Amino acid sequence: MEMPEGSVRNVLEQESLKWVFVGGKGGVGKTTCSSILSILLAEVRQSVLIISTDPAHNLSDAFQQRFTKIPTLVNGFSNLYAMEVDPKVENDELASDDGMDGILSELTNAIPGVDEAMSFAEMLKLVQTMDYSVIVFDTAPTGHTLRLLQFPSTLEKGLEKMMSLKNKFGGLINQATRLFGLGDEFSEDAMLGKLEGMKDIIEKVNRQFKDPDMTTFVCVCIPEFLSLYETERLVQELAKFDIDSHNIIINQVIFDEEAVESKLLRARIKMQQKYIDQFYTLYEDFNITKLPLLPQEVTGVQALKALSRHFLTPYQPRLIKGTLEELEERVSILKSQLREAETELDRLRKGKQKV
Repeated sequence: MEMPEGSVRNVLEQESLKWVFVGGKGGVGKTTCSSILSILLAEVRQSVLIISTDPAHNLSDAFQQRFTKIPTLVNGFSNLYAMEVDPKVENDELASDDGMDGILSELTNAIPGVDEAMSFAEMLKLVQTMDYSVIVFDTAPTGHTLRLLQFPSTLEKGLEKMMSLKNKFGGLINQATRLFGLGDEFSEDAMLGKLEGMKDIIEKVNRQFKDPDMTTFVCVCIPEFLSLYETERLVQELAKFDIDSHNIIINQVIFDEEAVESKLLRARIKMQQKYIDQFYTLYEDFNITKLPLLPQEVTGVQALKALSRHFLTPYQPRLIKGTLEELEERVSILKSQLREAETELDRLRKGKQKV
């Protein structure tokens, strides 16, 4: 079956894009793919920010540079910035503050997901004040990502809950703040105003997220059953949230054309091909990019740049099975293995004679 080869050129050529999400199951290479995408975007855009929302934070490992919650220029670039955001840490910091922020944090802790939603809103507020032409999100594994996309509705539920408390208890909070002489900043109106302000920001961003001209989601996976299943769930959820997705990156592929002698690898190729065929069947209108399984980790800017060429043009194995070059190399490898085996046999025979 002849399969069309895709690339991420469509993402690079879509000049109106403001938000690019990269997501998928844990351990499939999301951070590597998002880092490479940001490097490629930096070549065609004025300024790029890559944000890691994964608590594991592998972005620093990928670029071999320490990043924090403040955008930092990536070494070797003049227009690529990176930052790592941990919603839980952000919220812990918020709770440790004195004054209204601490009380607001305590109140919102009662509403599931609102702590992360508010941290995310704060981060978006920060990002909105900066003038980046495109922002790449290296997201946490699928479950966290889907929760991130639900933040606007989570905040809405939080507001409704607080409004119902306001109606239930009347001016009790205001009376208490006046009684203890805490001032206007602790009033329920001030707290609701802060929450509503965040809701306005996140709703504005949410409108942009649902605009296919401004936002796209790149799904990263590997050719295995669980990853295929997770990708299908992710694509369906994205459709439910009206978020555009038309790119899939299949990572860690062992190519059938490659000269492979190992029985284990031959079995893996057969298994992988079954799921690759399913990917092409399920997502025939998607741009599917296949990346090779590499013998080493991809860390550092040079290694990321080297792998980035396969994002633009399909990977071609160095040796194609059945060609003269491949047969010559195979014979050379077999001769070398034979020499090594003969040396080992001689060593064992000499050892046996001594015994």
